[in-house]
Amino acid sequence: MRLRALLDTGTLGLRLLGGEEELDRTVRGVMTTDLRDPSRYLSGGELVLTGLAWRREPADSERFVRILAAAGVAGLAAGEAELGSVPDDLVAACARHRLPLFSVVEAVSFASITEYVVRQVSGERAGDLAAVVDRHRRLMTSGPAGGGPEVVLDLLGSDLDLRAWVLSPTGRQIAGSTLAGSGPELPAEVGARLAGEHLAASRTGRRGPCRLPLGGTTYSLFPIRGTGRDLRETVLSDWLLAVEADAGDWAEERLDLLNGVTQLIAVERDRRDAARTVRRRLAQEVLELVQTGAAPAEIAARLRVAAPVLLPGLGAAPHWQVVVARVEWEGGDVPGGPVAQTLLEEVLVDPGTFGPDPSDRIAVAHLGDEAVALVPLPAVPDDGDARDGRDASTAGLQAGTLLSVVQEPLTRGLADDGRLTIGVSASVHSAEGLRGALEEARHARRVAAARPGRVCAAGHEELASHVLLLPFVPDDVRRAFTARLLDPLRDYDRRHRAELIPTLEAFLDCDGSWTRCATRLHLHVNTLRYRVGRIEQLTGRDLARLEDKLDFFLALRMS
Repeated sequence: MRLRALLDTGTLGLRLLGGEEELDRTVRGVMTTDLRDPSRYLSGGELVLTGLAWRREPADSERFVRILAAAGVAGLAAGEAELGSVPDDLVAACARHRLPLFSVVEAVSFASITEYVVRQVSGERAGDLAAVVDRHRRLMTSGPAGGGPEVVLDLLGSDLDLRAWVLSPTGRQIAGSTLAGSGPELPAEVGARLAGEHLAASRTGRRGPCRLPLGGTTYSLFPIRGTGRDLRETVLSDWLLAVEADAGDWAEERLDLLNGVTQLIAVERDRRDAARTVRRRLAQEVLELVQTGAAPAEIAARLRVAAPVLLPGLGAAPHWQVVVARVEWEGGDVPGGPVAQTLLEEVLVDPGTFGPDPSDRIAVAHLGDEAVALVPLPAVPDDGDARDGRDASTAGLQAGTLLSVVQEPLTRGLADDGRLTIGVSASVHSAEGLRGALEEARHARRVAAARPGRVCAAGHEELASHVLLLPFVPDDVRRAFTARLLDPLRDYDRRHRAELIPTLEAFLDCDGSWTRCATRLHLHVNTLRYRVGRIEQLTGRDLARLEDKLDFFLALRMS
């Protein structure tokens, strides 16, 4: 359909404010948004509907219109309910960018306009499928009362007999059908497998929908809002629609329908992103105060404001943990901060980590290339042992379990050119402790970064160990140290297959016990003594001396 057709429909109540010469543009879809930057959700040709909630000052209009024009949208329709009228700065910005601008009177709902546009655009589809799409779109664009993605999934079940789930990039179930008899929730391990397959397919450029046979059932995976400036910026934050069916032999009309449904579910994703704005801003303000060395009283005052929002119903004086995450891409051409922020929010929203509904407690800001989460914990009685605001007895996040569910799918999404590293601080119970907690989490993240693997985490408990020192040893010193001690043994093992290196590792792991080490290696004690003697002869060290044992231990850890 053409933009001009919108003016010819009197029931829509649209008034043209500018761009008359551009009314022959083709409209391919419709999108409702109040995001300040909706570019990642635009593919071109949309009629954008906005309530102007993104506008805080006149300069915002130029930025918003420039983004829409660059994305190739067909036109912009602005509601008058928020400000009473369309501001002149928006009219001027649209004129500069040759973007047709309409005003929408308060009496006309965006749902009515959406329904009309969808009906026109979908006119070539088969009648029954088009009717389903219209029903979905009306429900999803009618505001929060529409019921969210569960309503869409219920309609897929009732109209097309399809079981479907909306999953996060880690496989966490965001929504499932609520119809009676629709079956149990998707098991967590199945969700993780599906998410991993989806991420791997996205990174390798395989055409969708991706299909995965699993446990005798075939699932088809459809990406939700998979557009963006760089795939690496969006693939780790996009939701996916998992359908219990093999879409390989579906007709084009049915594939169009499912792709349309993913666009509808993207509306809910936008709403949830917008709901996190306040928590992100609070976290940013607190962390900037902490990082700049503000007075504890000033930080404490900001925390008192943040606590009711981040920890509703659990008291105004909670304990806190700091979690730091960093995403690094080879080449450094993609900003890591926003990606790390999205991933950290996803990792922390896992219900197994923080209560039944942790999504309203996540506060993550990104400072430069790293994301920092201010995680509140329920306050516990002070046992009198805490110093400098620390309380090691408070239950909270543990680095060892933080990535247990999400590691496999995220590893596949990061592919061979990205890394995610996370550091977790101890809990603190006052503003004085936050600065130390932030530094502690950053040190722990550096420890995680020194480990192999695409997704790694480390906690505060590891900072009292030698592992804190190893990541900061310069590479040339590390290589020289390990070569001096271990190269003679490696060379001997290559020539004689003597297994001196495994013997050394086992001997140190058994604390120098000849009997336990011989039993572990299934050797006679005399054979073990011969091998250890050969190690000492080749290296000039004495494994009876604590200093030499420690040198070997560190060399093995750094190799």
